[in-house]
Amino acid sequence: MEPEFGEYRLSCELRGHEDDVRGICVCGDAGIATSSRDRTVRFWSLDPEKKHNYMMSKIMLGHSSFVGPLAWIAPSESFPEGGLVSGGMDTLVLLWDLKTAEKVQIMKGHQLQVTGLTIDDNGDIVSSSVDCTIRRWRNGQSIEFWEAHKAAIQAVTKLPSGELITGSSDTTLKLWRGKTCLHTFVGHTDTVRGLAVMPGLGILSASHDGLIRLWAITGEVLMEMVGHTSIVYSVDAHVSGLIVSGSEDCFAKIWKDGICVQSIEHPGCIWDVKFLKNGDIVTACSDGVVRIWTVHKDRTADSVGLEAYASQLSQYKFSRKRVGGLKLEELPGLEALQVPGTNDGQTKVVREGDNGVAYSWNLTEQKWDKIGEVVDGPEDSNSMKSAVLDGVQYDYVFDVDIGDGEPIRKLPYNRSDNPYATADKWLLKESLPLSYRQQIVEFILQNTGQMDFTLDTSFRDPFTGSSAYIPGGPSITSGASAKPILKHIPKKGMLFFDAAQFDGILKKISEFNNVLMSDPGQNSLSLNELQLSRLTSVVKILKDTSHYHCSKFADADIALLLKLLKSWPVALMFPAIDILRMIILHPDGANLLFMHTKDQNDVLIEIIKKVAVTPALPANILTTIRAVTNLFKHSYFYPLLQIHRSEVLDAFSSCCSSSNKNIQVSYSTLVLNYAVLLIEKKDQEGQSHVLSAAFEIAEEGNQDVDSKFRALVAIGSLMLEDSMKRIAMDFDVQSIAKIAKDSKEAKIAEIGADIELLLKQS
Repeated sequence: MEPEFGEYRLSCELRGHEDDVRGICVCGDAGIATSSRDRTVRFWSLDPEKKHNYMMSKIMLGHSSFVGPLAWIAPSESFPEGGLVSGGMDTLVLLWDLKTAEKVQIMKGHQLQVTGLTIDDNGDIVSSSVDCTIRRWRNGQSIEFWEAHKAAIQAVTKLPSGELITGSSDTTLKLWRGKTCLHTFVGHTDTVRGLAVMPGLGILSASHDGLIRLWAITGEVLMEMVGHTSIVYSVDAHVSGLIVSGSEDCFAKIWKDGICVQSIEHPGCIWDVKFLKNGDIVTACSDGVVRIWTVHKDRTADSVGLEAYASQLSQYKFSRKRVGGLKLEELPGLEALQVPGTNDGQTKVVREGDNGVAYSWNLTEQKWDKIGEVVDGPEDSNSMKSAVLDGVQYDYVFDVDIGDGEPIRKLPYNRSDNPYATADKWLLKESLPLSYRQQIVEFILQNTGQMDFTLDTSFRDPFTGSSAYIPGGPSITSGASAKPILKHIPKKGMLFFDAAQFDGILKKISEFNNVLMSDPGQNSLSLNELQLSRLTSVVKILKDTSHYHCSKFADADIALLLKLLKSWPVALMFPAIDILRMIILHPDGANLLFMHTKDQNDVLIEIIKKVAVTPALPANILTTIRAVTNLFKHSYFYPLLQIHRSEVLDAFSSCCSSSNKNIQVSYSTLVLNYAVLLIEKKDQEGQSHVLSAAFEIAEEGNQDVDSKFRALVAIGSLMLEDSMKRIAMDFDVQSIAKIAKDSKEAKIAEIGADIELLLKQS
């Protein structure tokens, strides 16, 4: 069933787990199974008395540690009500009979945590593990296994064709036929954590790099979804074309055609997300609650339920708010100011409403003077990047910069650990001087909000027997420090122009066609009724965005459009270019266009040159820039974009002085996409060209805010490369950053601050 497209709202909450809910398995029409850190698997059936609600009907006990992946076995002679497979931290794979809730098989073989499960076409169970292996089980016995990656495997799923896909901490996906790797998918920059099949199109991957990617089976990236601000743990797709993802950032995001159309905030991290057949969404949260979300009004929770959830969310956000490294809820109230200070200048932070406010003791006047509100930087920004290292989960994984040209090191830490013991063990592992110990300890305490930790000066090093660092003693000059936190740099993913007034486009084409028909000299260029009907059919496909994953174009559709673009007078081209722009965003349309451009040497570049001839028409320039910008959506156009970079940027270089705000924003978006591409391709000559173009935009006085912002993001992203930073300094980037930082526009000021931070790095 296809869901109505609308806003998802809470339908019901499934309560029963006593700790984080880690996994969800939709068991056909029978119900939903969930796994948890509480070591249980629970089964939820539709409640016969409460329409659309679920009730807990079974609890499965058998794992000795937290349970993660689940897989459903459809009803059969052996399992009349179906079976369920679970995998856990205890390295076991268990098979359950859903009728009795009893385990019927215990599968031992993995050496470390089981991370993924699927059922193959033969009915065999396939499991993945942090031990880097895939195992295939039949009748409770391991019939084969192989090392599938050199790092922890985090997920495995089966394609409709029967092949397997794995995702790993080595940042790659691999496609398997039996034990043979057919293809390795390279593109993510961090652990691949979740996988899902996108019906009729390819594979979705969720990564610790904060991105979701859609891949063709050939390994080509069809789409990249950017929006989460932390680790993305899971992703799922519905036959309607909708995608849902769950993240450490506490949001479930719904995506349509690569665009985030809704973000659902949760009172905790979201470990797993799944679509039900009817389009409803199930989320597994770290607060121990399973929630179902719906777009159907008759399945939406009543006002009491919605208000209760809003209250949960508000309380959670309040409990998470930190000031000065402390939780807001732990700060004393205003009554603390009734106690006199002990010395002049003593400071005290108290809670006033939803804020932390600092006061200083005035010894002369014997009163507390208000200093002002205390604010923190981005919440948990350093630790939120990743809580998994080498396949093992920690409360924090920090980036530590030792300096002196040394590479960034990863430092794992759990709150229950002694920071001194952690520092000593880590320094030995990294072959670093033990004299760094105190700076590492203080770094841990500062970044975990534990500055009230009592420094034990009697502590003796468990490895060397030496005493602890004594405050005031000598220390090294280039110790550990957190990497600067940049709000907008580097830019990840590309930007596209996906809105179109299709009815207006068709109306213009019809109008221009009538002009040609009435001109005896150009009558031969006009379209006949059949050709106009074909263009109308093309637009109809483009309007139906929910079926982009399965709709197709005829080869003749693309041929007709290209013929029109090559033959029609320049003054009449822009509505046809607009259709081209939207075809580029359609998976099948873009692929067919690519095949035509291979056969018709650089037809796209010819169109660009044609519309850029002076005096260029603003409508042509605008639609063409946007069409070229959309080409960045597909990696198979990257070579063309890279080879013709000079021609493309030179054709539109005058746009930075245009008074048309839409042209300004479109051109700066093109420049920003080029920056992202050429950084990935390590093309320094191209980067230098793009940097120059971005500076032209940034220095132009009449630029739109969005245009200037995108140019500054391009500059900052390029400056992460030392050679580009040197060129930027030659362009006097310091002055541009200072002007931006002083801007009244918040995002301009933020990117200005980012660039200044980059300049302070040696």
